[in-house]
Amino acid sequence: MALIVQKYGGSSVGSVDRIKSVSQRIYRTVKEGNQVVVVVSAMGKTTDGLVKLAQEISSNPCRREMDMLLSTGEQVSISLLSMALQEIGQPAISLTGAQVGIVTEANHSKARILEIKPDRINRELQQGKVVVVAGFQGITNLTDFEITTLGRGGSDTSAVALAVALQADCCEIYTDVPGILTTDPRIVPSAKLMDEITSDEMLELASLGAKVLHPRAVEIARNFGMELVVKSSWTDDAGTKVISPPAQGKPLVGLEITKAVDAVQFDSDQAKIALLRVADRPGIAAKLFGEIARQNVDVDLIIQSIHEGNSNDIAFTVVKGVLPHAESVAMAIAPILDENGNTDILVEKKIAKIAIAGAGMIGRPGIAAKMFQSLASAGVNIQMISTSEVKVSCIVAQDEFDRAINALCEAFDIDSSNISYHEKQDSTLVPVRGVALDQNQAQLAILFVPDVPGMAAKVFTVLSEENISVDMIIQSQRCRIVDGIPMRDIAFTVAQQDAQQAKEALYRLQSEIKFKEISVDTNIAKVSIVGSGMVGSPGVAAKFFEALAKESINISMITTSEIKISCVVAESQGIQALKAVHEAFSLSGDTTLEVPSKE
Repeated sequence: MALIVQKYGGSSVGSVDRIKSVSQRIYRTVKEGNQVVVVVSAMGKTTDGLVKLAQEISSNPCRREMDMLLSTGEQVSISLLSMALQEIGQPAISLTGAQVGIVTEANHSKARILEIKPDRINRELQQGKVVVVAGFQGITNLTDFEITTLGRGGSDTSAVALAVALQADCCEIYTDVPGILTTDPRIVPSAKLMDEITSDEMLELASLGAKVLHPRAVEIARNFGMELVVKSSWTDDAGTKVISPPAQGKPLVGLEITKAVDAVQFDSDQAKIALLRVADRPGIAAKLFGEIARQNVDVDLIIQSIHEGNSNDIAFTVVKGVLPHAESVAMAIAPILDENGNTDILVEKKIAKIAIAGAGMIGRPGIAAKMFQSLASAGVNIQMISTSEVKVSCIVAQDEFDRAINALCEAFDIDSSNISYHEKQDSTLVPVRGVALDQNQAQLAILFVPDVPGMAAKVFTVLSEENISVDMIIQSQRCRIVDGIPMRDIAFTVAQQDAQQAKEALYRLQSEIKFKEISVDTNIAKVSIVGSGMVGSPGVAAKFFEALAKESINISMITTSEIKISCVVAESQGIQALKAVHEAFSLSGDTTLEVPSKE
């Protein structure tokens, strides 16, 4: 007998007919010899309606009262679903988050789960009942019973956390699409269903805006080795498996309060090539990396800095063994990248790459700031920054390498550093699994920041103190001397709603770090490709950039990790860019998907 946790989203239980259909699916699962725990969201747009009611009462409602209000939505759906199951002869009981012992932080509207007391659920299961649990909610402790909600994606998080606490065999997430798709089927109807995806790939896609699974749910599954399957509640198709590493026997107390950083990674076999003042027009990155790919040179990190006038800086790293070859390619193509002959090429051999990695970094402001601060305290200057949702990488001088590693291990309480860059890659991994689009970001650029240790730390500490999460971070390669002081630019992206707050907070720092000015661009979109097979596959970046060039789409920023490449483009060209890149990597399926409604 297997124990299965099933989660149904708002559209899956959005009407009486849908609830009856879901009850039949649950009933069939029980008849197959399984015990079933069900987690449900509020019906349809119930939560939106409750928020609107609150806003009609108050422009700034108390977060505690909002949790009291919003938690009622799930109570409606769990009671109706339990009634539907009982009506067809299946014993069932509905329970709130408090009744099943979901204990959270005392942080209203965005609480994280501390632990789950599964005794009540286990008793009900032993009596042959289906237990229907209200997702999205918990309580602060078993004394005060203060109701909390888990924030966006809370029902996904509830389901996976319950599956872990109950030691379930599987957690099934039912939604309005047939599984994990290569991109948003509402934009590209020919998006293809994936049979499986790694949890690392899913974390990147979920964080980039793929709405099928919330990153917090994937993080829990990854940390505890829980098998996830994403399926459609409208069909009986197999869906997509999310493959996580084997369980590591982590304690269930502090379930969602795991370390934000679980590894310090490093690579001393790196060299950097920077092309300064390349022309700012569509196709430049495609030409450069197209030629590099044709020479079968595998590139690691890539960054493109913000514009200055009508030019950009592009830098990339390679292993030292191919540096002469890569340098020759760069020298040969440089005249093509700028007809005026203004492009300079800088080569740096004595460098190393260090990185912090961890699924717990998502949605936790201050992790990058802590990294930069620890390096600054150790007197380590950062030459290059590249970020993803679950990793921050920095290039530092080789003679500061050991000091940097020790500082990061101490700052994040990591016993030993973890080498992962040159491990043998699984040949079955796909170079590109999917494409994602985020149109809700803004780009900020701090111009003329003194190039001394500690500047990045000060900038991002201020943002973390404002509880602002930063996404892409890029430090320019071009260094300008002003009054004898070397200056660089630092650019980053944040959620659009945080842009003004970030700008105001940073200007309060101007008297201390003496930067020139801050520019803000809210009319951007971020297009990203994700795939664990990128490592050791030359040409992936070139194909990405070429797809944009063919559509005359200019790139304003580039950043990469081992399994992701992201480009910032104009917001008006975001959807066009997504479609072009999806087609370039032949990610479409043979059928056109019809999505019933949005979760």
